Amino acid sequence: MPVPLYEAKAELFRTLGHPVRIRVLELLSERDHPVHELLADLGIEASALSQQLAVLRRTGLVRQRREGGEVVYSLLVEDVRALLADGRSLLRQLAESRDDLIRELDEAANS
Repeated sequence: MPVPLYEAKAELFRTLGHPVRIRVLELLSERDHPVHELLADLGIEASALSQQLAVLRRTGLVRQRREGGEVVYSLLVEDVRALLADGRSLLRQLAESRDDLIRELDEAANS
């Protein structure tokens, strides 16, 4: 039996629900990166990065390849760039609406 769309979406958002995975996707949306560069940027243990990359690989968002002696990661789904941009836009809108609410509360308190 196929998975309902809402459950598939929830699973995708759970995959995206870790800060390290988001940062990896941000970096890979700029260009492909060898593992040592990801480690340097993220400042985490190799084992922790390996776990997060495995989740992204299983989900089908990234792929790995060997170049010489290095493992290089790249985005497998180009729409991730747009998703990350939409996330930034949504956060900006949420922040602006909170700022509006804070201004209204401040104005009400000063009345």
